[in-house]
Amino acid sequence: AQAILAQEPGLEDTPAARSAAQDAAMGRVIRGSRKGKSLIFSAKTRLRKGAVKLRAVDYAERHGFMKGLVKNIIHDPGRGAPMCEVVFHDPYRYKLTKEKWVAVEGLHTGQFVYCGSKAQLSVGNCLPLGKMPEGTVMSMCEDKAADRGRLARASGCSCMVVGHSDDGKKTRIRLPSGSRKTVPSTCRAIVGIAAGGGRMDKPVLKAGNNFHKYKVKRNSWPRVRGCCMNPVEHPHGGGNHQHVGHPTTIARAAVPGQKVGLIAARRTGILRGGGKKK
Repeated sequence: AQAILAQEPGLEDTPAARSAAQDAAMGRVIRGSRKGKSLIFSAKTRLRKGAVKLRAVDYAERHGFMKGLVKNIIHDPGRGAPMCEVVFHDPYRYKLTKEKWVAVEGLHTGQFVYCGSKAQLSVGNCLPLGKMPEGTVMSMCEDKAADRGRLARASGCSCMVVGHSDDGKKTRIRLPSGSRKTVPSTCRAIVGIAAGGGRMDKPVLKAGNNFHKYKVKRNSWPRVRGCCMNPVEHPHGGGNHQHVGHPTTIARAAVPGQKVGLIAARRTGILRGGGKKK
C-alpha cells in the first residue's frame, strides 16, 4: 500500500487512503470468505417445520416408559427424510406435548410408540443403547447422553450396536460412514432405519431438478470452479488454459483469501485398496 501511495503524488498517507490503496492492490473477496459473512448464503428456514429432537430426558424415561401417539407424518422442506409428529401426555401438567422425530421405516399414523428404559425393542420405540442387544439397527442416536439425537438422522441412515463394555457404561456403535464410535450406554436412539432411503439412487437427469433441490436448502448451487475464474476472483484462476498452476494443498494457517483447495491435507489422491475400517 505504501508503494502505491509513493507512486501517486497527489495521495496523502492517511489510514483511509492506505485502506483504499490496499483494496486496489488486492483481489476480490472470494466466495469462501463471503459465505461466512453474507446473508445470501444462509439456510432457507421460513417454511421449515422445526427442529427434530427426541423427548427431553425425565424421571419417567429413566425408570419406566412414556407412551406417545404418532399423529402425523409430514414433509420438511430441505430435508430428505420424512418427519413425524409424536404427541405425549405431559407427566407433570395437564397438557399434551408434541415432539418432532425423523420417521423410521414402517412407522405409521395412529401407531403408539414408547420411550424409556423399560420400553420394548420394536420399530419406532426410543430406548437407551444399553438396553439394545448387539446387532440392533437404530437411528436418531445420541452422541452424548440427553442431547436429544445427533447421529444417523438423514434419509436411509442407520447405526448399529456393535458391542457393550463389561461394566455396561459404554456402547460401541457403527456409524453410517462405517466408522465405529464409543458412546455412553445411557444415550438413546429410535429403533429402525430412517425413512426416505434410496433417495440418491434416482438420477438427477436435468439441472432443473438440482435447482429445485437446492432452492429450499441454501444458495450453494450452481458452484463455479475456481480454475475457470479470473485471477482476481480465486487463487486458482487465470492462465491461458484452465489449470491451477500450483499445488492445491494449502496450509491450515493460510489467510482467508488464500485458503482454498485441499486444506491441511494429510494425504491426497485416490484411495486404493479396501483398507480395514476401524
